[in-house]
Amino acid sequence: MVTGEIMKSYMVRSEDIEKKWYLIDANGKTVGRIATKIASILRGKGKPQFTPHSDIGDFVVVINADKVNFTGKKWTQKTYYWHTPYPGGLKSITAEKLFKQNPEEILKKAVWGMLPKNKWQKDLITRVKIYSGGEHPHKAQSPEQLEV
Repeated sequence: MVTGEIMKSYMVRSEDIEKKWYLIDANGKTVGRIATKIASILRGKGKPQFTPHSDIGDFVVVINADKVNFTGKKWTQKTYYWHTPYPGGLKSITAEKLFKQNPEEILKKAVWGMLPKNKWQKDLITRVKIYSGGEHPHKAQSPEQLEV
């Protein structure tokens, strides 16, 4: 560094951020591998301007969520838990039963668990649009096809 020069750090401003839309086809893909890719896109980690304290992530549309796979015996052994506000209210459901009830929820829970546990978690999860079939209502945003 030459004497007199000042080094500056670039900080992205909210008006400089351009939000893009991505389309992911989950047909035959593994849940965890798709979820990590989605979480990375939501945070904006693939962008050169990424800083952990700024929200520069994009939107993600996932189709064919009813055709995802788990590896091993996770369909029968993986259990999702939640608690009601009552004493003894611990509830659980296996991945297989949850998939039959609501196939989109499997992928949503996987992405939710990979997002940072802070005030942005709820905002980031709203940018994921998950659909069971091959159609989605976001054609106007012209999402860019992304291969996982």
